[in-house]
Amino acid sequence: MFNKRGAMEMSIGTIVVIVLSMSMLIFGMILLKNIFTGAGDVVDMTNEQIKSQVGKLFGEDKKLVVFPDTRRIEVKQGDISGFGIGIKNLLQGASEDKFSYEVVVSDPDVKVKCGVSESEILGWITIGRAESNIALGPGEFTSGRVLLRIPEGSSLCDFRLRVNVKHGSNAYASEFMDVTIKA
Repeated sequence: MFNKRGAMEMSIGTIVVIVLSMSMLIFGMILLKNIFTGAGDVVDMTNEQIKSQVGKLFGEDKKLVVFPDTRRIEVKQGDISGFGIGIKNLLQGASEDKFSYEVVVSDPDVKVKCGVSESEILGWITIGRAESNIALGPGEFTSGRVLLRIPEGSSLCDFRLRVNVKHGSNAYASEFMDVTIKA
């Protein structure tokens, strides 16, 4: 009689431990998911939110910033995702200067790694590939976003984009963004 009671108590205790362990595991996975997606998706951000985030990233001597500041985004096939950019005029003198930027593929092995050409990747950029005649006074900054739509069936790979900013015809600043294509 005593052996059956002990076995019953042990099995109830084991069940309670298993239930608590599974709960902790699930809550841990949810926490990790929230941490890794915490940067927010640039697609869903309004222009004011992007301007606010980019404004926080500027230091006194930064001419160009990209957001997220990890310089890495993940894009699922068939989805739209992107990144924010900010340009700040740190030139002294003139009352207003004209800036321009262009996003280019900065990965010489992209054809081998992804099976697509640089021009095909540039075709994936739906908004913000280039802009010219951006008027900025000394100390002013502007922000914008670059959106990518990765087609279904694209290779799962990594490639690098570079944002090149010019002041007139002179190079002003440059930053990169790594893109990972996910299934």
